[in-house]
Amino acid sequence: MKPLSQTAMAEATRLTTEGRLDEAMALLRGTISSAPAPAPCSEAGVERQPAPPRAPEFIDMVPPSPATGAGWTSPLHAATDSSSGTEHARIVPELPLRTPPAARRTTVLPKGARFEQLAFANEAGILDYKLYIPSSFTGQPVPLVMMLHGCTQTPDDFAAGTRMNLLAEEFGFLVAYPAQPKSSNPSKCWNWFRPGDQRRGEGEPALIAGIAQQIAKDHAIARSQIYVAGLSAGGAAAAIIGAAYPDIFAAVGVHSGLACGAASDIPSAFSAMRQGAKRYRQAGPLRPVPTIVFHGDRDTTVNPVNGNQVIAQAKAGVHLTRAVVSGQSRGGIKYTCVSDKDQGGRAVLEHWTLHECGHAWSGGSTEGSYTEPRGPDASREMIRFFLQHRASHGE
Repeated sequence: MKPLSQTAMAEATRLTTEGRLDEAMALLRGTISSAPAPAPCSEAGVERQPAPPRAPEFIDMVPPSPATGAGWTSPLHAATDSSSGTEHARIVPELPLRTPPAARRTTVLPKGARFEQLAFANEAGILDYKLYIPSSFTGQPVPLVMMLHGCTQTPDDFAAGTRMNLLAEEFGFLVAYPAQPKSSNPSKCWNWFRPGDQRRGEGEPALIAGIAQQIAKDHAIARSQIYVAGLSAGGAAAAIIGAAYPDIFAAVGVHSGLACGAASDIPSAFSAMRQGAKRYRQAGPLRPVPTIVFHGDRDTTVNPVNGNQVIAQAKAGVHLTRAVVSGQSRGGIKYTCVSDKDQGGRAVLEHWTLHECGHAWSGGSTEGSYTEPRGPDASREMIRFFLQHRASHGE
C-alpha cells in the first residue's frame, strides 16, 4: 500500500467520521480516488460541486473491539490481519483495557464532603466540570488542583483512577475536573494540537483558566496555590496551561503528555505522538515553569521523548542543579527521577521515568481507566511537588 498524501488522510478521516467506513477503507487500500465523493443531486437535478477536503479538527479514535484488539485505534492507519488476510484498522496506541463498569465501586463520599456538578461559560465557550470539596473545608484559604482527563475519560473516571479526591481529604485542597464534551472532540480529547487551543485568552486554555478563577471567587482559594495536572491529551493541555498562565498556575503536572506547541494539526499530532515533536514553542515566561513529569519508557501511544521535551520547554534555558535518584515502587516498578533544583535546593523540575511501563497513570486505582497500580504514586508525588511552589503574584 502506497503512503497516503495529506489530502488522502484528510479525506479518509472525513469518510470515517461520516460513518462511511467501507469507502474510507477502500481509499486506504488505494482502490478509489482520494477525491471527495460527489454530493447528491439537488431537487432541480443539478449535481452540486463537492467542497474541497478540509483537514479534520480532531483526533478521533476507534474503540477497542475483537477486530482491533485491546487498544484505541486511529482510523488513518491500517494493517493486514495475517490470520484472515483482510485489511482493517489496527492498534496504534496500545492502551490498557478499561475496567468493566460492573467491577467498579459506587463512589461513597466522606461525611461532609461534596462532589458538585457545575458549569462555566465565557467568551471562549461553555465547559462543565466537577468540583470536589473535602469534608475538612470550612472556608479557610486552601489550594486548588485542576485535573485534566485523557481521551475517552470522564471526571468521575479520572477522579477514581488518580485517587486525587482522597489526597484532597488528606491534605485539605479542592479539586476541579473539567469535562471535555464530545461536541468539541468525539473522543473527548483536549485539542492540544490546534493553534487556537494553545494560546492565552483563547479556546480551551481560556475556559480552563476561567474555571480556576471562578472557583477562586466562589471559595476561599489561596490564589498563589492553584495547580494543573493531566494525563495524555490532558497532560499536553496542562503543559499549554502552564505556559500560557504562569501568573495563575503555580506548578504543572504532565503525565504521558506533550510540550506546548508540539503539533499544529492532525498529521503533526500523530508525528509528535510517534516520535516526538520536530519543534515546540519556546516563547513564554523567562523563568522556569515548575513542572513534574511522569512517563513510561514503554509508552507506545506518546513517545517518551515527549517527556524530555516538556521538561526542556519548562526549564526556559535557566541553569539549575541536577540530581538523579533511582528506586523501585512497592509494586515492583523501577523508576528514575531527575530533579533540577534552584539555589535553595528546591526542585523546580522533576522527570520521573517509569521503566517497563506504558501509557497509564502511575500508582492509580483500577477503579478508573488507564492506570498502572504497581507504579510509584504519581498523584501523591505531584501534590508533594505542587505544595512547594507558589505563584509569584502572591495572594
